[in-house]
Amino acid sequence: MKHAIVRRALLAALCLLPLIALAGQTLRLPAEGDAGPTRSLVIHAALDLPQARPLLEAFHRRHPGIELRYRNLTTLALHERFLAHPDEVDVLISSAMPWQFALANEGHARALDSPHLDTWPAWARWRDELVAFTFEPIVMVVRRELAELAPPPRNHAELLALLHTQRQPLAGRVASYDPVRSGAGYAYAMQESRLSPRYWDLVAALGGVEAELVETTGAMLDGLAEGRFLVGYNLLGSYAAPIVAAAPDLEMIIPDDYALVSQRLAFVPRRAPNPENASLFMDFLISLEGQRTLAEETSLGAIHPALTGPGSATALRERFGNALRPPGLGPSLLAGLDRLKRQALLARWQREFRRPLGAGQNGASD
Repeated sequence: MKHAIVRRALLAALCLLPLIALAGQTLRLPAEGDAGPTRSLVIHAALDLPQARPLLEAFHRRHPGIELRYRNLTTLALHERFLAHPDEVDVLISSAMPWQFALANEGHARALDSPHLDTWPAWARWRDELVAFTFEPIVMVVRRELAELAPPPRNHAELLALLHTQRQPLAGRVASYDPVRSGAGYAYAMQESRLSPRYWDLVAALGGVEAELVETTGAMLDGLAEGRFLVGYNLLGSYAAPIVAAAPDLEMIIPDDYALVSQRLAFVPRRAPNPENASLFMDFLISLEGQRTLAEETSLGAIHPALTGPGSATALRERFGNALRPPGLGPSLLAGLDRLKRQALLARWQREFRRPLGAGQNGASD
């Protein structure tokens, strides 16, 4: 009964997750050589092929005798398909951290036996069953013409000040996630409300400029690129980075006071049809070679402590220190799936967003 209740809560919440991933993308890398019967590896993930392909191809070069089949799904489809067919996939990957943790917590993940686990950060793994392998800050993106109004904000206090002092010029030209319709927006609201006592003032300030509330990072980036928005708040950095790099009119900002961090979680299902090959992939995923591929060929961010250059969590931590706030793997992730807590947070969010200007606001400070 308890698991059934949790599962209904998971599916209800997952229905609100943004469909950032391009559903239906598949990749097949056939086995090479004549080393005997074909070996298989099936990976299902909520991770777009442009980001996943470098990692998959690097693994296949190391293990050419394994036929690799990859399917990219939305977070909801990924979760539902796994529950319906827990014996068809060897590795499950998703950025929906509470839902991945819930699956592992319910006993769906098998223990890993990797020599790399000994050096893997404790905050990025849980019971040697579930590992985080990416480090993706949540960012702000602004159009450079914003400088004609005021300096671009470098942290949340400066953003709050900007929204107050430039309320009229920014009216309708700020975008952020809608926590009611977007699972990512809800997750970020839940985390920020715990991190910052000024969070609710910021929500009210977003309402004061009539911010447009959207469901995906992609929608914010489109509006920024078109010039409809001057400021985008709480975008997934790994998706924003390549777009901003190719757009001279845009700038990506990692807040220097605190920045949420999203992570992709991976595990080998207990009923995986090819557990040995799955273990090889997981081993590669957290190896120095695999993590270097992430750092150099994707914008996902590598966690391996030996990597210190661009594209690594170490480099980001050296620059931003304790401002970076990955949620950590543990039972606290399940708190956001509680129905009553979710309803209470969303009710307050909507109330603060509609708060009359000046009601309970302290202006911009610290």
